[in-house]
Amino acid sequence: MAIEVPVKLYIEKLLKECRNVSVDLALLPGPVKLRALHSVADRMATDQDIILAENAKDVEAVGKSFEKVDTKDRMKAAVARVRLTSDQMKEIVERLHFIADLPDPVGAVTSRQERPDGLQVSRVRVPIGVIGVISERNPLVTVESIALCLKSGNLCVFRGAPEWTLTHQAIDACFREAATEHGIPQGAWVLIDRSEREVALDLIRSSKYLDALIVRGGAGLRKTVGEQAKVPVLCDDGGLTHFYVDEDPDISVAQSLVINSKVQQAGASNGLDTLLVQQIVGRQFLPPLINRLLDQFKVEVHACPKTVSLMGQMAMTGHTAIIPATEADWRTQFAGPTLAVKMVEDLDEALAHIRVHGPCLTAGIATTRYESAMRFTREVDAGAVLVNASTRLHAGDSFGMGSDVGLSVGKLHAKGPIGLEQLTCEKYVAFGSGQLRFPHPVPEAYFDAIMLKRP
Repeated sequence: MAIEVPVKLYIEKLLKECRNVSVDLALLPGPVKLRALHSVADRMATDQDIILAENAKDVEAVGKSFEKVDTKDRMKAAVARVRLTSDQMKEIVERLHFIADLPDPVGAVTSRQERPDGLQVSRVRVPIGVIGVISERNPLVTVESIALCLKSGNLCVFRGAPEWTLTHQAIDACFREAATEHGIPQGAWVLIDRSEREVALDLIRSSKYLDALIVRGGAGLRKTVGEQAKVPVLCDDGGLTHFYVDEDPDISVAQSLVINSKVQQAGASNGLDTLLVQQIVGRQFLPPLINRLLDQFKVEVHACPKTVSLMGQMAMTGHTAIIPATEADWRTQFAGPTLAVKMVEDLDEALAHIRVHGPCLTAGIATTRYESAMRFTREVDAGAVLVNASTRLHAGDSFGMGSDVGLSVGKLHAKGPIGLEQLTCEKYVAFGSGQLRFPHPVPEAYFDAIMLKRP
């Protein structure tokens, strides 16, 4: 009977090997990566039935883990979350083809200048190195993470949610066979399939071998990474999404923006958490909007005292009542069908609220006033600030970057969507013709004498 290697030794050995492979991976030519990713996409389409069959086993295992009758609704939700459909497989294939065709960022020269002494100085994009990805999300995120890391010359060490173990293994086998046939080195990514919680903990503490982390999951995972990680975190989808309705908006446009920001995908990281409304337009704007959110879209509304007072007659007229907000509501990324609503006196109060209740991942404003829009974009510290646009557009595809591995509010690397360019860093490359920094340590007279002695 084989003895399983302790988690700490397993992670250390795995990451040592990754460090060696990452050197070769960083030097892969762009055409090789392009052909390999297109081949992987074609192979995914061909092997779709195999992957879906393995996913069915994962679904069955999740269903069996719920035994009590009173957990029937929870079981249905868990099964629906794990099940992979043919439409989702089609989306995975399309996303792979899309990533393959994105411009290769590695080697791109972002700036070049000639110094007065003739030194040619350039900044060049290079891969970050070995990137750990810890995900609680579906297999689309798995494929996207591996593909984007590969395209940007990085080695991805992926730790996924255990409920997709067999699905991930089937995807990994398909991915690996197609990629290696087109020149991708063995070990160009690693899929960790050990389920122990210690695996994730040891991974996020591996600062000796890991260069960066990407976190795709809920508040619990983000909290653990924030407390335990010894590796820089590129992005974790964390932070609040605020939307402010100014004193003179286009009412119908503003209402559509709020509904889209909250309802289009309620669980998204850039889904609306807190709605701030200028009190001058509150009476006209809020009642019809809140009625629609409650009745049509089944959104639970937590509101400030002014909003509760404004909507006080709703329960008596047959409407679902809103809930008085607590201080915790203003600091919560709901990631679901819940919205906090607050009336504010003016733009100053809105800006102060966003500043205090951070970090802010996405901020939006609905306004027809140029001055308000410009001030909002200048003063709000967020991953992205949108004027008269849905917060759901805070994403790589909407911003013309292509696909992304998540959103960031970080201050030391990049804010907003983390796409191919953000999965690289920049190094300086300088070409000279004998330039020196003066004063030169060799006296000029001695230097001239040496030159004269040469034949």
